[in-house]
Amino acid sequence: MTQTETLSPVQQIVKAHRRGEAVGLYSVCCSHPVVLRAAIRTAQAYGTVLLVEATSNQVDQFGGYTGMTPPQFRDYVHALAHELGFPAGQLVLGGDHLGPNAWQHLDAATAMAHAETLIAAYAAAGFHKIHLDCSMRCADDPAQLPDETVAARSARLCAVAELAAAGAGLPPPVYVIGTEVPVPGGEASLAQALAVTAPTAARATLDVHRRAFFDGQLHDAWRRVIAMVVQPGVDFDHSAIQHYDAAQAASLSDFVAGQPGLVFEAHSTDYQRESALHQMVRDHFAILKVGPAATFALREGYYALEQIESELVPKAQCSNLMRTLEDTMLDKPQHWRKHYHGSGAEQRLLRRYALSDRCRYYWGEPDVVQAVARLMDNLSDLAIPLPLLSQHLPEQYLEVLQGQLENRPASLLEHKVGRVLAQYARACNRNQAAAIAAMAALDSGIAAGAGATAAIW
Repeated sequence: MTQTETLSPVQQIVKAHRRGEAVGLYSVCCSHPVVLRAAIRTAQAYGTVLLVEATSNQVDQFGGYTGMTPPQFRDYVHALAHELGFPAGQLVLGGDHLGPNAWQHLDAATAMAHAETLIAAYAAAGFHKIHLDCSMRCADDPAQLPDETVAARSARLCAVAELAAAGAGLPPPVYVIGTEVPVPGGEASLAQALAVTAPTAARATLDVHRRAFFDGQLHDAWRRVIAMVVQPGVDFDHSAIQHYDAAQAASLSDFVAGQPGLVFEAHSTDYQRESALHQMVRDHFAILKVGPAATFALREGYYALEQIESELVPKAQCSNLMRTLEDTMLDKPQHWRKHYHGSGAEQRLLRRYALSDRCRYYWGEPDVVQAVARLMDNLSDLAIPLPLLSQHLPEQYLEVLQGQLENRPASLLEHKVGRVLAQYARACNRNQAAAIAAMAALDSGIAAGAGATAAIW
């Protein structure tokens, strides 16, 4: 067997990128079934690997906010892929921000013990791409956590992951390291965003992690460190976007070009222009993370469908989805209270419309699930008039008008989310001919429906 044949899809893409090919990986950080179905169809259309990542607060040994453990999340994603005919060999699962993130309020010893259990569960469940994130301080840590401590804790968790994967009879994971990690889900304010990582800081991070891995006898694992998280100068807060500036990141890009086998992983790339995503892949920010932008589009889609519902369905029968979501967020404010500030009116607008999209934590709440089901049932029994579609979902209206999209609520919703994800697929697609063909198919009259496996976004 050749070396290429023994490499995982992730390693193959990183290796191809380092050979000079215009290729990268986009990581879909979401658990919502509509987003995941849209991601699967996008990967099918563009012929890409599908990397789906769960975060440490979303999925953990206790269930996380989704209620799923790592094996349950694995089975859930694999079932969706099987349902839509997506090849298992092109699906990769990853774990994001794996470390003591969820237990920062505890002392370091207790938090790291939980983190060890967490990462063992991920690795044993077959999560192949592991982001080792020990950048956050625990309750008894100093205010500024030294890089040496971050690296030592990361190496400790890596050793656990190595043993867990081997014990489960699985291929060894690949790793992402880094200390300059943006806040998961976006900043409270762009004024708090990190500046572009200095090459000297990137080199120091790389060196300190290398020493920690070698001190822990993790030489083989170090060869599977494929990426480092840095700040390329992209971020977003509740209402503003910090766009990529290639000139500002040039020296950082030059640095990683001199590190064989390594690329950068860029977090918080949501809401970037598609041209910027292409530039970032070109500049070796070859792993692009997307999450809130996908659920932001999902929320827009649900709200648009509810506006259509209000015109077609008697008031007593309407889903009242927006009201239900608002009431649920007010009843259970733990996912937004620390993030949304200002007057009552300002907080209301943020809960509903913020780019940080913290309402994404509430789609699994029983009352919200019930309201979504009623909305979809109400509209599934009706023919949505084209004028209403044009008013509330104009991009989808154009596709329906040209016979390229089925005028059904589930299809409309997936299409709206898929348009976001398609930007990433085009930026990361190694096969430029396939990308061009997929874009052409968007305009060629191919019908796309929620039940079809050939949907093109």
